[in-house]
Amino acid sequence: MQLSKRLTAVAAMVTPSFRLVDVGTDHAYVPIYLAEQGRIPAAIAMDVNQGPLSRARENIASHQLDAYIETRLSDGLSSLRAGEGDSLLIAGMGGGLTIRILSEGRSLLPGFSELILEPQSDVDRVRFWLFQNSFHIAEEDFVEEDGKYYPIIRAVPGEKGEMPSGEELLYGPVLLAKRHPVLKEFLLREESLVQGLLGQLLKTESEKARMRMEELRKKEEWIRRALAYYQ
Repeated sequence: MQLSKRLTAVAAMVTPSFRLVDVGTDHAYVPIYLAEQGRIPAAIAMDVNQGPLSRARENIASHQLDAYIETRLSDGLSSLRAGEGDSLLIAGMGGGLTIRILSEGRSLLPGFSELILEPQSDVDRVRFWLFQNSFHIAEEDFVEEDGKYYPIIRAVPGEKGEMPSGEELLYGPVLLAKRHPVLKEFLLREESLVQGLLGQLLKTESEKARMRMEELRKKEEWIRRALAYYQ
């Protein structure tokens, strides 16, 4: 099984020997890859839609991994029982949906040793949810693929610590502490885009333009705070 750059980085976050629960598995690429590598003993691949789950079953069968990977039709964690997995993976969804799945399955979360999350929007809200629910962000990665950027979070249960700063919620406490080079590339690109938009809006006199400029200036300030970690 060959994975995309994004999914390779996601798979790398899963602790070897942990039983994997993959929510929204789609084609079951990550469970298949990890099982073929011998890095997980078993997996449950779940999806809310029958179509993707059927494709997942076909892929699992073609790789002769039926004995290692079980499939389940499930809305979030609704078809899971307590203690059936060690590593919970939710990748490729929006941040709001990620939070809904975690919130609705809250009673099952104490059974997991780690959460592997790859939200494709509202990542600051996901990080805040983890903080509010006493999960510690132990590891982060940030990859670029085909011009898009993807944050990946590995969170573990822990005591509620100090409230993260605004730039940590937006861009990742571990990424900033590590001065992750891809994050810097992303921040510089975002800074350039924001400055270009501000330059265009200066030529427009309207209430809507003024409000948009305020939003962009706030974003520019968060970017500058994040870039200060690299100095």
